[in-house]
Amino acid sequence: MQFIAADTGGTFTDVTVYDAEAGEIRFGKTLTTYGHLVDGVVAGIAEASGSARTAAWLRHGTTHVINAFLQRRGARAALVATRGFRDVLEIGRGNRPAPFDTRRRREPPLVPRALRFEVTERVGADGIVIEALAEEEIAALVPILEAAGVEAVAVTFLNAYANPAHEQRAAELLKARLPNVYVTAATSLSREWFEYERSSTAAANAYVGPAIARYVDGFSERLAAEGFAGTFAMMGSNGGVMPFRASVERPVALVESGPIGGVIAAAEYARGLGLERVVAFDMGGTTAKCALVEKGEFEVQSTYWVGGYEQGFPIRSPVLDIVEVGAGGGSIAWVDAQGRLRVGPKSAGSEPGPACFGRGGLDPTVTDANLALGRIGHGSFLGGRLRLDREASVRAIADRAGVPLGYGRDAAATTRVAQGILDLATTLMAGAIKEITVARGHDVRDFALLVFGGGGPIFGAELARQLGIRTVVVPPQPGNFSAVGMLLAQARIDIARTLVTDLSPAGMAALAHVRRELEDEVQEAAAREFGAEQATLQWQADMRYRGQRHNVAVGFDGELSEETLLAAFEAAYAKRFGRVLGQDFSPEVVGLRVIAQGDAPRPSLRALAVLPLETSQGPRHETRQLHVRSLGWVDAPVWRRADLPAGFTIAGPAIVEEYSSTLLIGAGDTATVGMLGEITIAIGQG
Repeated sequence: MQFIAADTGGTFTDVTVYDAEAGEIRFGKTLTTYGHLVDGVVAGIAEASGSARTAAWLRHGTTHVINAFLQRRGARAALVATRGFRDVLEIGRGNRPAPFDTRRRREPPLVPRALRFEVTERVGADGIVIEALAEEEIAALVPILEAAGVEAVAVTFLNAYANPAHEQRAAELLKARLPNVYVTAATSLSREWFEYERSSTAAANAYVGPAIARYVDGFSERLAAEGFAGTFAMMGSNGGVMPFRASVERPVALVESGPIGGVIAAAEYARGLGLERVVAFDMGGTTAKCALVEKGEFEVQSTYWVGGYEQGFPIRSPVLDIVEVGAGGGSIAWVDAQGRLRVGPKSAGSEPGPACFGRGGLDPTVTDANLALGRIGHGSFLGGRLRLDREASVRAIADRAGVPLGYGRDAAATTRVAQGILDLATTLMAGAIKEITVARGHDVRDFALLVFGGGGPIFGAELARQLGIRTVVVPPQPGNFSAVGMLLAQARIDIARTLVTDLSPAGMAALAHVRRELEDEVQEAAAREFGAEQATLQWQADMRYRGQRHNVAVGFDGELSEETLLAAFEAAYAKRFGRVLGQDFSPEVVGLRVIAQGDAPRPSLRALAVLPLETSQGPRHETRQLHVRSLGWVDAPVWRRADLPAGFTIAGPAIVEEYSSTLLIGAGDTATVGMLGEITIAIGQG
């Protein structure tokens, strides 16, 4: 029996196949096929010697949703709101995130004003109906929506989180009268307050719903044609997997589907290696992403801002806390109007790809700079399947960067510019790591850096040196690490409910009542979505001091009492802000959240560690010219990772190559192979 995970990225599609009977894990990596993304997955399965016919399940992560938002390639969507509230998307929170930027303009809402409609209905904040839903107005909207050619409709009513009856009824009426239109209700996505966030989430779900429905259905049909009869699931942004039908209903839950798997695998390795604090760093072909893992756990945020807080819009859906920057292997180096060298955020992707791919790309990329400086071998990329043209890289760097910058096109100029490209990329990525550590009150030097993705290992030591980190860990198969994480992921459902109450006996009774409702709801959903008769539950309360705007997530075990909640709240508050406010300030609960997880067969970390036995001869290496900023051009040893036994030590500068990635060990650094197949680098002073 086989278990398959497929991660479709901007440049490469990574596939991991776990054969449970043989205890083997095999890997495939293909260029992403933009016209038909599933083709890349099918090719990757074949390359990994997998079989869709014998697979028990297939898990898939994709950047389809986030790309649709960022590129504004979604459906023609309409929004139906409570009378008087059609402009919530436009008003937002009425704030100015960048108060001194007089030229700043918000991105236009996903649904234009001409397609936002109002109907008569009203529910109070206590859930009591003030004015009944005018169903005849819903009926009157149908021909208007048809004439406007809308593909999707979002329904979001005021205070529906407290009583969703009107919102659900309106959605039912629209679905019945518009069978070919995608209809979504805000309360099917979130039962929390925050009027703007709920409306924005519903509009976003409608915006990408039709395309995701077509994509997932087409993907499923192609798998069926390949003989797949197992369970098809999508990687959710909350760190768990979800059935593909659920992803069609809630596509916003896939907004960061692609990079989540790597963080899940990083958490598993942090636990396996006994690392308390880890920065999980993923550098792919288009972007670099990082997340914190503390005590083997990662943080999930309840609100995600597409395009960033200053310019973007919110989605009220649990998303693993990730910071992302547009610096990947395919990021293009260019010279701006002021004559400055820049890197990214535009990427060459897989079509045409970097100049060295020989697929028509003319712009220099980070990969071209790595190749020009000897950090990547032209004949060893993807095991030699994709031979790289170093002369094309050198030519692109000279033509598009060296000459415009005034350095010329000789060898010394090309080396200098290529090193500058890599230095800029390193600075951009270091900034992302600082944002998720230093900007949040952490000392980055207390963390180990776990690097993966096709480009993570080649930049890991340089990033660590710049940030003052002393330890870098490179897991096995870093180029397929996100797909590995999807194999390790559990099924997961997050359900939250707004409830504002204090910690008095009456408030605790209200909390207990909502908790029982949520427990019944999540167990029913777990049985429906992933067949778990009794899922494992985790509980969180959103708490704050009365009068505050922001809250902190407080985890608690089975016991629900004033004492346990107060102690947990003060501990969480002190960790976030350095102190508690004391007895003069009253804590209150503003929401309750339950997380249900279900187990599934998955490989052990030791199954991923394929280590050779140590021989008297030891592993062999070749030598390659490598440019090191502090030393210039040197003859550096190039090792094959598959030849390195546990306990083997390498002193830098040196290179370790494998099928999906290249590891650069800096001058003064020492790398050691561990029992789980990981390579740990002790950063020196070189």
